[in-house]
Amino acid sequence: MTSDGFRPLDEKSLVEYIRATPALVSILGTEFDKLEIKEVGDGNLNFVYIVVAPSGSFVIKQALPYIRCIGESWPMTKERAYFEATALKEHGRLCPEHVPEVYYFDRTMCVIGMGYLEPPHIILRKGLIAGVEYPLLAENISDYMAKTLFFTSLLYLTTTDHKHAVTEFCGNVELCRLTEQVVFSDPYKVSQYNRCTSPYLDADAEAVRNDNGLKIEVAELKSKFCERAQALVHGDLHTGSLMVTHNSTQVIDPEFAFYGPMGFDIGAFIGNLILAYFSQDGHADQANDRKSYKVWILKTITETWNLFHKKFLALWDEHKDGPGEAYLPEIYNNTELQQLVKQKYTKELFEDTLGFGAAKMIRRIVGVAHVEDFESIKDAAKRADCERLALNCAKKLLKERRNFKSIDEVVSTIEQVHLQ
Repeated sequence: MTSDGFRPLDEKSLVEYIRATPALVSILGTEFDKLEIKEVGDGNLNFVYIVVAPSGSFVIKQALPYIRCIGESWPMTKERAYFEATALKEHGRLCPEHVPEVYYFDRTMCVIGMGYLEPPHIILRKGLIAGVEYPLLAENISDYMAKTLFFTSLLYLTTTDHKHAVTEFCGNVELCRLTEQVVFSDPYKVSQYNRCTSPYLDADAEAVRNDNGLKIEVAELKSKFCERAQALVHGDLHTGSLMVTHNSTQVIDPEFAFYGPMGFDIGAFIGNLILAYFSQDGHADQANDRKSYKVWILKTITETWNLFHKKFLALWDEHKDGPGEAYLPEIYNNTELQQLVKQKYTKELFEDTLGFGAAKMIRRIVGVAHVEDFESIKDAAKRADCERLALNCAKKLLKERRNFKSIDEVVSTIEQVHLQ
């Protein structure tokens, strides 16, 4: 145990911890001899345990004082658990149908107890690798993003309430700095943690490091990430942060949450769908050429943005006379001006989405933490071919993001790059 009372839990000590915690006992009951505990943390940072008893179940997540996938050589604040629990509660309040419930939080032990998403829920990324279509994915994730981003922005909040909320999350500085490093810095320089599918992509990685135009654009995105407290973003909304079935979409793991640019969340999700698209050729076989699945992914990208755009503007209209102080009604007092404001706002948001999405794609190919979509392609040459196309697409989207007028144009570009 450390001096602050923290100790890492293993399966044995977790049982004792649960016994001593009434809030958890009330969910599980007292049949401790029938507890089933399974460690499932396949992420980069934490321990995650599924705890099942005859009368109830939950998930226990414990933050460690270092990055799990690297070890104690890369320390990381345990306080991230506090921000994750706080974000889960806030996003859960705004969109309870797509966020697991928080039952319990222990700040000293950095433990969150939350709802267990039972089978057949799986991590979305694994479903995408397996070629599974999720008919409600775009509908559900657009709902989550529209609600969580709108209601935590100045379109709905007073500047006073917004400032208080921003202040609450300013403390999540270490995880923001981690993002700054791995997304906006490391891929563009020689860094000890960078890797790529070598030797096939060595020249491509070097080209990224020598691309002046790319670096200028990335600097602008980094500036926005660090300086624009637009809304409470999840901060890590990739396809590994969703658990899904055919009729359920649940968003998990918001430990990177902070007040930042909305496009960082939307871009993370869409960028990871684009990665999934370019990985499909590496998963195709004689039984399934994945062609129809690639069409479904592109359709999901289109629907995600279009549905988000529609729902976000509907919330804006619904609450136009609400407490939000971004556009005071007595100033923005005619229909033409209101339309111009919405067009300008959503145009910038679309450009941010493409820029941040592309930056997230680049770091997954030439940076530190790669994605299973590509890593599970065993043939390294084939994997590199898929990654190169994704990298080329990302560079184009990032540099030319202001030229795209619609998500349909983006999808056309993805298809054109794929044919190269």
